[in-house]
Amino acid sequence: MLQSVARGSFPEHESRAAIMAELHARPFLPLATPRRVYHFAFATNEDEARNDREEIERLATAHPGEAASDAKFLTMSFGAWELRWEQHTEFTTYTWSTSEGAQTPFSHPDPLRSGEIDFRAPGRLIVATHLCVVDGGHDLESLAALFNSQSLCVIGAAKGAAHVLTDFALDAYGFTRMAIRYNAAGELGAGRVAQRALEVETYRTLALLGLPEARRASPELRAMEREVSGITHALSQLQDARTNQDLLQRLSDLLAASEALATRTAFRFGASRAYHALVKHRLELLQETKEGEYVTLSAFLRARLDPAIETCNAVEAREARLSSQVERAITLMRTGLTFELERQNSSLLDDMNRRARLQLRLQRIVQGISTAALTYYLLGLSAFVAKGVEDAGWLPAAMTAEEVTALSLPLSILASWLFMERLRHLSKKAAKEEQVD
Repeated sequence: MLQSVARGSFPEHESRAAIMAELHARPFLPLATPRRVYHFAFATNEDEARNDREEIERLATAHPGEAASDAKFLTMSFGAWELRWEQHTEFTTYTWSTSEGAQTPFSHPDPLRSGEIDFRAPGRLIVATHLCVVDGGHDLESLAALFNSQSLCVIGAAKGAAHVLTDFALDAYGFTRMAIRYNAAGELGAGRVAQRALEVETYRTLALLGLPEARRASPELRAMEREVSGITHALSQLQDARTNQDLLQRLSDLLAASEALATRTAFRFGASRAYHALVKHRLELLQETKEGEYVTLSAFLRARLDPAIETCNAVEAREARLSSQVERAITLMRTGLTFELERQNSSLLDDMNRRARLQLRLQRIVQGISTAALTYYLLGLSAFVAKGVEDAGWLPAAMTAEEVTALSLPLSILASWLFMERLRHLSKKAAKEEQVD
């Protein structure tokens, strides 16, 4: 019989709570019109992000608000101002908004200098955007007149419920300006359009961070490409061993430098592509439509953002191609050095064989001389013995000492040869025993 089991009794995956919370980590916030919004994004490293989280948590204890469970999203109230704080992988955003004085767009000075808002920057500033959200009572042409006509972009958004205007240019206070005219009723819808518009501005700026890195890397790449071209040309010329070693060392240093450059730029180029994809995604979510003769956000960014991303991609491809060229050159040079080494080893072995044959001939000559010397010595002893026997009268009358000496010559030669062969055999045996040891 099956028994019902309470959900709490099931063992849960350690990441289940974080996964469920991620879907609700950064909700769209209602945004009443009119509203003026100041959006800041700061580049933060690990230490800066940790310090900023501690600072924002201290603020949260003193001001009413609602924090996400992962502590990466927070809203707080400071009188007439609302703060939306978000922390991402490599940047942190502060978004301040208020309805006070929002009836006339872009009519207020810098709120930081005027003291309307005050906070500590957690890192280096990347994005500063002044966004004005107004209702449908504002004339679209009047709003368009507030921007630079040469770079003005105007789109319909959210299936005609809103219009978004921007020129992506800095004003006198260092803010890029955006305006949203929300034609329909609904604070949540206005907040959704505003957040997506601000994300487009944030992500397109972050995507462009790869372009300065690409420009810095290009001169280094050109110098490396010229060097590898010169080394490759030198490889086709006849070089001595010392020159080849120098070229191989230069190639090894060049490979290390190219890998270091690729490692330095890999994260930034990858991040630029990711942010570029997010820009396209947010533009799709805006559901933009063309408004009259105005340029759309997608068309403007395609003409300016896409070439920057392609530049990053081209530099990254050049880095990969350079590393491949250097590796091929190193392989080619090592192959040449291997062939040269094998040729030298072959020549050395030939010399050793010639020396061994010469040594063998010398050894045989020495052995022959030694045999002759030993035979002469034995023959002398035979003559001495034969003379003594003759003087003692022990020889037959028909024989003389000289005849006895002559007859002992073959025996002396045989004895000498056997003795030298024995010595050679013992020498070979001793050499084999040394090799075994």
